[in-house]
Amino acid sequence: MGPPKAVPSVCEPLYPPRRGVAAGPDSPPPPHRPPLLDWPHREHSGGPVSQQPFPFTFDVVAEDPATHARAGVLHTPHGDVPTPIFMPVGTKATVKGLMPSMVRDLGAKIILANTYHLAMRPGAELVAQMGGLHAWERWDGPILTDSGGFQVFSHGDHVRLSDDGVTFRAVDYDGSYVTWTPEENMRIAELLGSDICMQLDVCPGYPCERSYLERAVDLSSAWAERCWRAHTRPDQALFGIVQGGMDLDLRLKSLRRLEDIGDFPGYGIGGYSVGESHDVMFETLAPLAGEYMPRDKPRYLMGVGNPTTLVEGVGVGVDMFDCVLPTRTARTGTAFSDEGRLNLKNACHRADPRPIGEHCGCPACAGGFSRSYIHHLVKQREMLGGILLSLHNTRYLLDLMARARQAILDGRYGAFMAEYRDRLDGRRDF
Repeated sequence: MGPPKAVPSVCEPLYPPRRGVAAGPDSPPPPHRPPLLDWPHREHSGGPVSQQPFPFTFDVVAEDPATHARAGVLHTPHGDVPTPIFMPVGTKATVKGLMPSMVRDLGAKIILANTYHLAMRPGAELVAQMGGLHAWERWDGPILTDSGGFQVFSHGDHVRLSDDGVTFRAVDYDGSYVTWTPEENMRIAELLGSDICMQLDVCPGYPCERSYLERAVDLSSAWAERCWRAHTRPDQALFGIVQGGMDLDLRLKSLRRLEDIGDFPGYGIGGYSVGESHDVMFETLAPLAGEYMPRDKPRYLMGVGNPTTLVEGVGVGVDMFDCVLPTRTARTGTAFSDEGRLNLKNACHRADPRPIGEHCGCPACAGGFSRSYIHHLVKQREMLGGILLSLHNTRYLLDLMARARQAILDGRYGAFMAEYRDRLDGRRDF
Protein backbone atom coordinates (compact mmCIF):
# COMPACT_ATOMS: atom_id res chain seq x y z
CA MET A 1 0.00 0.00 0.00
CA GLY A 2 1.48 3.31 -1.07
CA PRO A 3 1.93 6.35 1.10
CA PRO A 4 -1.30 8.09 2.09
CA LYS A 5 -1.96 11.66 1.18
CA ALA A 6 -4.65 14.08 2.23
CA VAL A 7 -7.24 15.58 -0.07
CA PRO A 8 -5.50 18.77 -1.21
CA SER A 9 -6.84 22.26 -0.67
CA VAL A 10 -6.66 23.80 -4.13
CA CYS A 11 -7.75 27.34 -3.37
CA GLU A 12 -9.48 29.45 -0.80
CA PRO A 13 -13.29 29.52 -1.12
CA LEU A 14 -14.85 32.57 -2.76
CA TYR A 15 -18.26 33.61 -1.52
CA PRO A 16 -21.07 35.65 -3.12
CA PRO A 17 -22.12 38.97 -1.55
CA ARG A 18 -23.76 39.00 1.84
CA ARG A 19 -27.53 38.60 2.03
CA GLY A 20 -29.48 41.85 1.65
CA VAL A 21 -27.66 43.38 -1.34
CA ALA A 22 -30.13 45.51 -3.27
CA ALA A 23 -31.59 44.04 -6.46
CA GLY A 24 -33.58 45.56 -9.27
CA PRO A 25 -37.40 45.36 -9.28
CA ASP A 26 -37.35 42.68 -11.99
CA SER A 27 -34.58 40.61 -10.46
CA PRO A 28 -35.53 36.98 -9.70
CA PRO A 29 -35.09 35.74 -6.14
CA PRO A 30 -31.68 34.22 -5.46
CA PRO A 31 -31.68 30.44 -5.99
CA HIS A 32 -29.59 29.75 -2.92
CA ARG A 33 -28.59 30.99 0.51
CA PRO A 34 -25.18 32.64 0.07
CA PRO A 35 -22.50 31.27 2.37
CA LEU A 36 -21.70 33.63 5.22
CA LEU A 37 -18.79 36.02 4.78
CA ASP A 38 -18.10 35.99 8.50
CA TRP A 39 -18.28 32.19 8.86
CA PRO A 40 -15.51 31.51 11.38
CA HIS A 41 -12.53 29.23 10.90
CA ARG A 42 -11.05 28.68 14.33
CA GLU A 43 -8.84 26.22 16.11
CA HIS A 44 -10.34 24.15 18.92
CA SER A 45 -8.46 23.35 22.08
CA GLY A 46 -11.01 20.85 23.32
CA GLY A 47 -14.54 20.64 24.63
CA PRO A 48 -17.86 20.46 22.79
CA VAL A 49 -17.89 23.85 21.07
CA SER A 50 -19.77 23.13 17.83
CA GLN A 51 -22.06 26.03 17.00
CA GLN A 52 -25.31 24.37 15.94
CA PRO A 53 -27.52 26.46 13.64
CA PHE A 54 -30.41 28.44 15.02
CA PRO A 55 -32.27 28.14 11.66
CA PHE A 56 -32.66 24.37 12.12
CA THR A 57 -35.49 23.08 14.33
CA PHE A 58 -37.86 20.11 14.33
CA ASP A 59 -41.47 20.04 15.49
CA VAL A 60 -43.59 16.92 16.05
CA VAL A 61 -47.13 17.88 15.04
CA ALA A 62 -48.96 14.54 15.37
CA GLU A 63 -48.36 11.03 16.72
CA ASP A 64 -50.28 7.93 15.73
CA PRO A 65 -52.08 6.33 18.71
CA ALA A 66 -51.46 2.72 17.63
CA THR A 67 -47.84 2.89 16.36
CA HIS A 68 -44.69 4.94 16.86
CA ALA A 69 -45.35 6.89 13.65
CA ARG A 70 -45.25 10.67 13.89
CA ALA A 71 -45.71 13.62 11.54
CA GLY A 72 -43.38 16.55 11.91
CA VAL A 73 -41.82 19.57 10.24
CA LEU A 74 -38.11 20.22 9.71
CA HIS A 75 -37.35 23.93 9.62
CA THR A 76 -34.20 24.70 7.60
CA PRO A 77 -32.65 27.85 6.12
CA HIS A 78 -33.93 26.76 2.71
CA GLY A 79 -37.50 26.00 3.74
CA ASP A 80 -39.69 23.65 5.73
CA VAL A 81 -39.76 19.90 5.15
CA PRO A 82 -42.85 17.88 6.20
CA THR A 83 -42.05 14.48 7.65
CA PRO A 84 -42.07 11.57 7.15
CA ILE A 85 -40.14 12.31 3.97
CA PHE A 86 -38.25 10.50 1.25
CA MET A 87 -35.18 12.36 -0.02
CA PRO A 88 -34.09 11.75 -3.64
CA VAL A 89 -30.36 11.15 -3.95
CA GLY A 90 -28.21 13.31 -6.20
CA THR A 91 -24.91 11.59 -5.45
CA LYS A 92 -22.76 13.76 -7.72
CA ALA A 93 -24.97 16.86 -7.40
CA THR A 94 -27.63 15.51 -9.75
CA VAL A 95 -30.55 13.12 -9.38
CA LYS A 96 -29.61 10.94 -12.33
CA GLY A 97 -31.46 11.79 -15.51
CA LEU A 98 -33.61 14.54 -13.98
CA MET A 99 -33.36 18.32 -14.00
CA PRO A 100 -33.73 20.03 -10.60
CA SER A 101 -37.01 21.58 -11.76
CA MET A 102 -38.35 18.10 -12.52
CA VAL A 103 -37.41 16.87 -9.06
CA ARG A 104 -39.07 19.90 -7.47
CA ASP A 105 -42.23 19.42 -9.57
CA LEU A 106 -42.43 15.80 -8.41
CA GLY A 107 -42.89 17.13 -4.87
CA ALA A 108 -39.38 16.71 -3.45
CA LYS A 109 -38.67 19.06 -0.55
CA ILE A 110 -35.07 18.05 0.19
CA ILE A 111 -32.39 16.20 -1.78
CA LEU A 112 -29.04 14.58 -1.04
CA ALA A 113 -25.52 14.95 -2.35
CA ASN A 114 -22.47 12.89 -1.44
CA THR A 115 -19.45 14.45 0.23
CA TYR A 116 -17.00 11.76 -0.90
CA HIS A 117 -17.83 11.94 -4.59
CA LEU A 118 -17.90 15.74 -4.69
CA ALA A 119 -14.62 15.96 -2.77
CA MET A 120 -12.99 13.70 -5.36
CA ARG A 121 -14.56 15.42 -8.38
CA PRO A 122 -14.68 18.37 -8.88
CA GLY A 123 -13.45 19.24 -5.37
CA ALA A 124 -15.21 21.09 -2.57
CA GLU A 125 -13.17 24.25 -3.18
CA LEU A 126 -14.54 24.58 -6.70
CA VAL A 127 -18.12 24.08 -5.50
CA ALA A 128 -17.59 26.80 -2.88
CA GLN A 129 -16.07 29.08 -5.51
CA MET A 130 -19.21 28.60 -7.61
CA GLY A 131 -21.39 29.75 -4.70
CA GLY A 132 -22.04 26.44 -2.92
CA LEU A 133 -24.15 23.43 -3.81
CA HIS A 134 -27.47 25.26 -4.02
CA ALA A 135 -26.29 27.78 -6.61
CA TRP A 136 -24.11 25.31 -8.47
CA GLU A 137 -26.77 22.66 -9.08
CA ARG A 138 -29.69 25.14 -9.22
CA TRP A 139 -31.65 23.68 -6.32
CA ASP A 140 -33.36 26.23 -4.06
CA GLY A 141 -34.56 23.81 -1.36
CA PRO A 142 -32.74 22.10 1.51
CA ILE A 143 -29.80 19.79 0.78
CA LEU A 144 -28.37 17.05 3.00
CA THR A 145 -24.82 15.83 2.38
CA ASP A 146 -23.84 12.35 3.50
CA SER A 147 -20.38 11.99 4.98
CA GLY A 148 -19.32 9.53 2.30
CA GLY A 149 -18.47 6.97 4.98
CA PHE A 150 -20.54 4.25 3.31
CA GLN A 151 -18.83 4.88 -0.05
CA VAL A 152 -15.38 4.92 1.54
CA PHE A 153 -15.91 1.59 3.29
CA SER A 154 -17.30 0.04 0.12
CA HIS A 155 -13.70 0.03 -1.14
CA GLY A 156 -13.20 -3.16 0.90
CA ASP A 157 -9.59 -4.36 0.92
CA HIS A 158 -8.41 -0.89 -0.08
CA VAL A 159 -9.48 0.61 3.29
CA ARG A 160 -7.30 1.00 6.39
CA LEU A 161 -8.78 2.22 9.68
CA SER A 162 -6.96 4.06 12.44
CA ASP A 163 -7.90 6.25 15.37
CA ASP A 164 -6.97 9.27 13.27
CA GLY A 165 -9.25 8.48 10.34
CA VAL A 166 -9.55 6.24 7.31
CA THR A 167 -7.07 5.74 4.48
CA PHE A 168 -8.40 4.28 1.25
CA ARG A 169 -7.51 3.89 -2.38
CA ALA A 170 -9.90 5.81 -4.63
CA VAL A 171 -10.22 2.97 -7.12
CA ASP A 172 -13.33 4.55 -8.65
CA TYR A 173 -11.31 7.66 -9.55
CA ASP A 174 -7.55 7.91 -10.09
CA GLY A 175 -6.44 5.10 -7.78
CA SER A 176 -4.60 7.46 -5.42
CA TYR A 177 -4.44 6.92 -1.67
CA VAL A 178 -6.46 9.38 0.39
CA THR A 179 -6.57 9.86 4.15
CA TRP A 180 -9.84 11.24 5.44
CA THR A 181 -10.19 12.53 8.99
CA PRO A 182 -13.29 13.85 10.77
CA GLU A 183 -11.83 17.35 10.56
CA GLU A 184 -11.30 17.08 6.80
CA ASN A 185 -14.81 15.71 6.42
CA MET A 186 -16.26 18.74 8.20
CA ARG A 187 -14.10 21.12 6.17
CA ILE A 188 -15.46 19.66 2.95
CA ALA A 189 -19.07 19.66 4.19
CA GLU A 190 -18.83 23.31 5.19
CA LEU A 191 -17.38 24.27 1.81
CA LEU A 192 -20.22 22.46 0.03
CA GLY A 193 -22.71 24.47 2.09
CA SER A 194 -25.49 21.92 2.61
CA ASP A 195 -28.25 22.58 5.14
CA ILE A 196 -27.53 19.28 6.93
CA CYS A 197 -24.25 17.37 7.02
CA MET A 198 -23.44 14.01 8.57
CA GLN A 199 -20.54 13.00 10.78
CA LEU A 200 -17.83 10.68 9.45
CA ASP A 201 -18.59 7.17 10.67
CA VAL A 202 -17.64 3.53 10.21
CA CYS A 203 -20.33 1.53 8.41
CA PRO A 204 -19.90 -2.25 8.95
CA GLY A 205 -21.42 -4.80 6.63
CA TYR A 206 -23.52 -7.85 7.53
CA PRO A 207 -22.75 -10.37 8.84
CA CYS A 208 -20.03 -8.88 10.99
CA GLU A 209 -18.04 -10.09 13.99
CA ARG A 210 -18.94 -8.38 17.25
CA SER A 211 -15.34 -7.26 17.79
CA TYR A 212 -15.49 -5.27 14.55
CA LEU A 213 -18.90 -3.85 15.48
CA GLU A 214 -17.48 -2.70 18.82
CA ARG A 215 -14.54 -1.11 17.03
CA ALA A 216 -16.91 0.59 14.59
CA VAL A 217 -18.98 2.04 17.45
CA ASP A 218 -15.88 3.24 19.30
CA LEU A 219 -14.39 4.89 16.23
CA SER A 220 -17.70 6.38 15.09
CA SER A 221 -18.25 7.84 18.56
CA ALA A 222 -14.74 9.29 18.75
CA TRP A 223 -15.07 10.71 15.25
CA ALA A 224 -18.48 12.18 16.13
CA GLU A 225 -16.87 14.17 18.93
CA ARG A 226 -14.13 15.40 16.61
CA CYS A 227 -16.72 16.37 13.99
CA TRP A 228 -18.67 18.18 16.70
CA ARG A 229 -15.58 20.16 17.70
CA ALA A 230 -14.50 20.88 14.13
CA HIS A 231 -17.91 21.93 12.83
CA THR A 232 -18.19 25.73 12.85
CA ARG A 233 -20.64 26.73 10.16
CA PRO A 234 -23.63 28.32 11.94
CA ASP A 235 -26.12 27.90 9.08
CA GLN A 236 -25.55 24.15 8.77
CA ALA A 237 -26.82 21.35 11.02
CA LEU A 238 -24.54 18.45 11.94
CA PHE A 239 -26.24 15.09 12.56
CA GLY A 240 -24.66 12.28 14.56
CA ILE A 241 -24.95 8.70 13.31
CA VAL A 242 -25.97 5.71 15.43
CA GLN A 243 -24.05 2.54 14.55
CA GLY A 244 -23.90 -0.93 16.14
CA GLY A 245 -25.04 -3.34 13.45
CA MET A 246 -27.82 -5.73 14.46
CA ASP A 247 -26.83 -5.61 18.15
CA LEU A 248 -29.27 -3.48 20.16
CA ASP A 249 -26.89 -3.09 23.10
CA LEU A 250 -24.22 -1.64 20.81
CA ARG A 251 -26.81 0.58 19.13
CA LEU A 252 -27.82 2.00 22.52
CA LYS A 253 -24.17 2.45 23.49
CA SER A 254 -23.62 4.43 20.29
CA LEU A 255 -26.71 6.57 20.92
CA ARG A 256 -25.76 7.35 24.52
CA ARG A 257 -22.25 8.37 23.52
CA LEU A 258 -23.65 10.75 20.91
CA GLU A 259 -25.96 12.27 23.51
CA ASP A 260 -22.98 12.73 25.84
CA ILE A 261 -21.04 14.60 23.14
CA GLY A 262 -23.60 17.34 22.63
CA ASP A 263 -27.05 18.38 21.53
CA PHE A 264 -27.08 17.10 17.96
CA PRO A 265 -30.09 18.55 16.10
CA GLY A 266 -30.80 15.17 14.49
CA TYR A 267 -29.61 11.57 14.27
CA GLY A 268 -28.82 9.30 11.38
CA ILE A 269 -29.35 5.56 11.78
CA GLY A 270 -26.58 3.94 9.77
CA GLY A 271 -25.48 0.39 9.10
CA TYR A 272 -28.79 -1.01 7.87
CA SER A 273 -29.64 -2.37 4.41
CA VAL A 274 -26.13 -3.84 4.22
CA GLY A 275 -27.09 -7.44 3.51
CA GLU A 276 -29.46 -8.33 6.36
CA SER A 277 -33.03 -9.52 5.89
CA HIS A 278 -36.05 -7.32 6.50
CA ASP A 279 -36.92 -9.16 9.72
CA VAL A 280 -33.36 -8.95 11.06
CA MET A 281 -33.29 -5.21 10.37
CA PHE A 282 -36.46 -4.52 12.32
CA GLU A 283 -35.44 -6.64 15.33
CA THR A 284 -33.15 -3.78 16.38
CA LEU A 285 -34.53 -0.84 14.38
CA ALA A 286 -38.01 -1.06 15.92
CA PRO A 287 -36.96 -0.68 19.58
CA LEU A 288 -34.13 1.74 18.74
CA ALA A 289 -36.27 4.25 16.84
CA GLY A 290 -39.55 3.66 18.62
CA GLU A 291 -38.42 3.50 22.25
CA TYR A 292 -34.93 4.92 22.76
CA MET A 293 -34.15 7.74 20.34
CA PRO A 294 -35.00 11.31 21.44
CA ARG A 295 -38.57 12.31 20.68
CA ASP A 296 -37.72 15.90 19.77
CA LYS A 297 -35.06 15.10 17.15
CA PRO A 298 -35.52 13.84 13.58
CA ARG A 299 -34.54 10.21 12.96
CA TYR A 300 -32.98 9.49 9.59
CA LEU A 301 -32.73 5.89 8.34
CA MET A 302 -29.87 6.06 5.89
CA GLY A 303 -29.77 4.32 2.52
CA VAL A 304 -33.18 2.62 2.65
CA GLY A 305 -35.70 3.03 -0.18
CA ASN A 306 -37.78 -0.14 -0.52
CA PRO A 307 -41.43 0.99 -0.38
CA THR A 308 -42.51 -1.61 2.19
CA THR A 309 -39.50 -0.83 4.38
CA LEU A 310 -40.35 2.87 4.24
CA VAL A 311 -43.93 2.23 5.36
CA GLU A 312 -42.85 -0.02 8.23
CA GLY A 313 -39.97 2.32 9.09
CA VAL A 314 -42.43 5.16 9.59
CA GLY A 315 -44.42 2.83 11.82
CA VAL A 316 -41.49 2.38 14.20
CA GLY A 317 -40.77 6.12 14.38
CA VAL A 318 -38.41 6.98 11.50
CA ASP A 319 -38.84 10.45 9.96
CA MET A 320 -36.42 10.60 7.02
CA PHE A 321 -35.26 8.18 4.33
CA ASP A 322 -32.97 8.30 1.31
CA CYS A 323 -31.89 5.85 -1.36
CA VAL A 324 -30.73 5.65 -4.97
CA LEU A 325 -33.24 2.82 -5.52
CA PRO A 326 -35.95 4.75 -7.45
CA THR A 327 -33.56 5.94 -10.16
CA ARG A 328 -31.27 2.90 -10.15
CA THR A 329 -34.15 0.47 -10.63
CA ALA A 330 -35.63 2.80 -13.24
CA ARG A 331 -32.50 2.42 -15.34
CA THR A 332 -33.04 -1.35 -15.33
CA GLY A 333 -36.68 -1.06 -16.41
CA THR A 334 -38.38 -1.47 -13.03
CA ALA A 335 -41.33 0.59 -11.77
CA PHE A 336 -42.82 0.85 -8.28
CA SER A 337 -46.56 0.45 -7.88
CA ASP A 338 -49.20 -0.54 -5.35
CA GLU A 339 -49.39 -3.82 -7.28
CA GLY A 340 -45.73 -4.58 -6.59
CA ARG A 341 -42.69 -3.97 -8.72
CA LEU A 342 -43.32 -3.95 -12.46
CA ASN A 343 -40.53 -5.16 -14.72
CA LEU A 344 -41.24 -3.25 -17.90
CA LYS A 345 -38.87 -5.50 -19.83
CA ASN A 346 -41.31 -8.38 -19.52
CA ALA A 347 -43.36 -9.32 -22.57
CA CYS A 348 -46.65 -9.03 -20.68
CA HIS A 349 -46.33 -5.23 -20.97
CA ARG A 350 -45.67 -5.19 -24.73
CA ALA A 351 -49.26 -4.41 -25.72
CA ASP A 352 -50.55 -2.97 -22.42
CA PRO A 353 -52.18 0.43 -23.04
CA ARG A 354 -52.42 1.34 -19.34
CA PRO A 355 -50.13 3.78 -17.58
CA ILE A 356 -47.91 2.38 -14.83
CA GLY A 357 -50.24 3.81 -12.19
CA GLU A 358 -53.89 4.57 -12.91
CA HIS A 359 -53.99 7.35 -10.31
CA CYS A 360 -50.35 8.44 -10.39
CA GLY A 361 -49.66 12.12 -11.05
CA CYS A 362 -46.11 11.74 -12.36
CA PRO A 363 -45.30 13.04 -15.87
CA ALA A 364 -45.06 9.47 -17.20
CA CYS A 365 -48.51 8.40 -16.02
CA ALA A 366 -50.37 11.72 -16.13
CA GLY A 367 -48.73 12.38 -19.50
CA GLY A 368 -50.38 9.30 -20.99
CA PHE A 369 -47.28 7.19 -21.60
CA SER A 370 -48.40 3.56 -21.71
CA ARG A 371 -46.69 0.50 -20.31
CA SER A 372 -46.41 -0.65 -23.91
CA TYR A 373 -44.47 2.46 -24.94
CA ILE A 374 -42.16 2.36 -21.93
CA HIS A 375 -41.59 -1.37 -22.55
CA HIS A 376 -40.48 -0.45 -26.08
CA LEU A 377 -38.14 2.29 -24.81
CA VAL A 378 -36.56 0.02 -22.23
CA LYS A 379 -36.08 -2.86 -24.67
CA GLN A 380 -34.48 -0.50 -27.19
CA ARG A 381 -32.32 1.07 -24.46
CA GLU A 382 -33.67 4.52 -25.22
CA MET A 383 -32.72 7.17 -22.66
CA LEU A 384 -36.32 8.35 -22.35
CA GLY A 385 -37.35 5.02 -20.83
CA GLY A 386 -35.06 5.50 -17.83
CA ILE A 387 -36.12 9.14 -17.48
CA LEU A 388 -39.84 8.32 -17.45
CA LEU A 389 -39.34 5.51 -14.95
CA SER A 390 -37.12 7.72 -12.76
CA LEU A 391 -39.85 10.35 -12.71
CA HIS A 392 -42.45 7.72 -11.83
CA ASN A 393 -40.46 5.92 -9.13
CA THR A 394 -39.36 9.11 -7.42
CA ARG A 395 -42.91 10.47 -7.45
CA TYR A 396 -44.21 7.14 -6.13
CA LEU A 397 -42.00 7.25 -3.02
CA LEU A 398 -42.71 10.94 -2.43
CA ASP A 399 -46.46 10.27 -2.71
CA LEU A 400 -46.16 7.20 -0.48
CA MET A 401 -44.67 9.33 2.30
CA ALA A 402 -47.32 12.01 1.76
CA ARG A 403 -50.03 9.35 2.13
CA ALA A 404 -48.29 8.06 5.24
CA ARG A 405 -48.20 11.55 6.74
CA GLN A 406 -51.89 12.07 6.10
CA ALA A 407 -52.68 8.73 7.73
CA ILE A 408 -50.75 9.85 10.82
CA LEU A 409 -52.60 13.16 10.92
CA ASP A 410 -55.87 11.22 10.64
CA GLY A 411 -54.87 8.89 13.49
CA ARG A 412 -55.05 5.75 11.35
CA TYR A 413 -51.47 4.89 10.49
CA GLY A 414 -51.70 1.38 11.92
CA ALA A 415 -54.51 0.58 9.51
CA PHE A 416 -52.68 2.26 6.61
CA MET A 417 -49.55 0.20 7.27
CA ALA A 418 -51.50 -3.06 7.53
CA GLU A 419 -53.42 -2.35 4.32
CA TYR A 420 -50.25 -1.55 2.39
CA ARG A 421 -48.41 -4.61 3.69
CA ASP A 422 -51.35 -6.90 2.94
CA ARG A 423 -51.70 -5.50 -0.57
CA LEU A 424 -48.09 -6.35 -1.43
CA ASP A 425 -47.83 -9.58 0.57
CA GLY A 426 -46.48 -12.32 -1.63
CA ARG A 427 -46.29 -10.13 -4.73
CA ARG A 428 -43.45 -10.76 -7.13
CA ASP A 429 -42.04 -8.67 -9.93
CA PHE A 430 -44.11 -9.02 -13.07
